[in-house]
Amino acid sequence: MARKIILDCDPGHDDAVAMILALGNPAIDLLGITTIGGNQTLAKVTRNAQSMLAVCGREDVPLHAGCVRPLVRALEVAPGIHGESGLDGVDLPEPTVAVAETHAVDFIIDTVMAHEPGTVTLVPTGPLTNIALAVRKEPRIAERVQEVVLMGGGYHTGNWSAVAEFNIIVDPEAAHIVMNEAWPLTMVGLDLTHQALVTADVEERIRAIGSECADVVLGLMAFFRQAYRENQGFDDPPVHDPCTVAYLIDPAVMTTRKVPLDVELRGELTVGMTVADFRVPPPADCTTQVAVDLDRERFWDLVIDAIAAVSRPRHSGATAENTTTEGATR
Repeated sequence: MARKIILDCDPGHDDAVAMILALGNPAIDLLGITTIGGNQTLAKVTRNAQSMLAVCGREDVPLHAGCVRPLVRALEVAPGIHGESGLDGVDLPEPTVAVAETHAVDFIIDTVMAHEPGTVTLVPTGPLTNIALAVRKEPRIAERVQEVVLMGGGYHTGNWSAVAEFNIIVDPEAAHIVMNEAWPLTMVGLDLTHQALVTADVEERIRAIGSECADVVLGLMAFFRQAYRENQGFDDPPVHDPCTVAYLIDPAVMTTRKVPLDVELRGELTVGMTVADFRVPPPADCTTQVAVDLDRERFWDLVIDAIAAVSRPRHSGATAENTTTEGATR
């Protein structure tokens, strides 16, 4: 039976790939997409989500905009990684999907409460503000969701500070709320996602699809590669966010380990750090786990199959070479 999910995201190059995977695999029933200010401002990432739905030809998926800023702190975005548009690297189509009037937080609550308990999974791949506000506004969703599978954090690795990952440090108070609820939670952090690298062989497999969607992904990844080389020292860029969706499609794509999790809020050097307690055994009431090892081939098979599944023929004259790595021109 297809997994019913809400994808809460801030597109974002890797969020765009997560959208494609969720839209292109029959094991996922995408109930809606909610957006959150993160990689870029809320207005920009929401437009990016609209454009990616147009790329995939999925005007049927509800789209709801969420919070413009973190619970306590000022908004911090990542133009050095994702560009000024949030999806620099390609010319994206004009949106064909309207943004719904209902706020993302209310959509999350209404959707979880309308479905049978244990049937809706929340998949946040940006800052956790929307999820935290939803569970504070309606605490009953904590016992009704099937699980929360989030991209964020790292049990040994940081990227926005020495010890903190971007999605967590941008709104650590929200992350603290989400990780301390009683719902089952899987943290897919940097220790796992840094194994999901877009290597040359992966790009060749995507190029062989020969579609507009494949061209968009190649253009996005070309920009992402350059950004990661300049800002993070990677030869090949990691695609963090689709790892969450891949896990829901095929749990064997990664191994996990049950450990208590928490978020540091007050450390002068460690604010936003996700603290995983690997002392064994975990307490009997532990509901959190972390992703540890990725089956790289299995993961890329899922992603590439999804790109092919949502692909439509290129318009006349459109090729992968038409994309630009100098930034979005829209």
